Amino acid sequence: MPQPLSYLLFDATDEESGACAFDAMASVLPDRLPALLAEVQAVLTWATHLFGSPANADDEGGAEDWTFDLQATDEAGTPLTLTWDVQRAQVLLPAAAGGRLTLTLTLSGPRAFADAFGEAFVEAL
Repeated sequence: MPQPLSYLLFDATDEESGACAFDAMASVLPDRLPALLAEVQAVLTWATHLFGSPANADDEGGAEDWTFDLQATDEAGTPLTLTWDVQRAQVLLPAAAGGRLTLTLTLSGPRAFADAFGEAFVEAL
C-alpha cells in the first residue's frame, strides 16, 4: 500500500475514450521539499511497479500505457528540470534549486490505471 499523501491532492479527469488523467500541484518551502519529493517518488514508484515503465509522451502509446509529466518552477518562476530515474526510483532535482518550489505532476493512463490509482490513493482525490 502506498504511503498517505499530504502535499499531492489530485483532480481527476475522464475522457470518452476511457483514458483518465490525474493532476496535482504543490508549493513548498525548502524544509518541506524532501517530503514533497518523497510523495512524488511514491506515486511514480507505485505506477512503475504495477504498470511498468511509463510510455514516452511522443510515442503512440497502446491501451495499457501510462505517462506522466513532472514540472517545477523556483520562487522567481524559472522552470527547473526534474528527472524521474526509474532505476533508482528517485526524482532528481538540480542542486541550485532554492526558495519556494512549485511542482506539478500529471499522470494519465487507461481505465485500469485510473481504477488502480483511485484505490491506492483514494485519500488524495
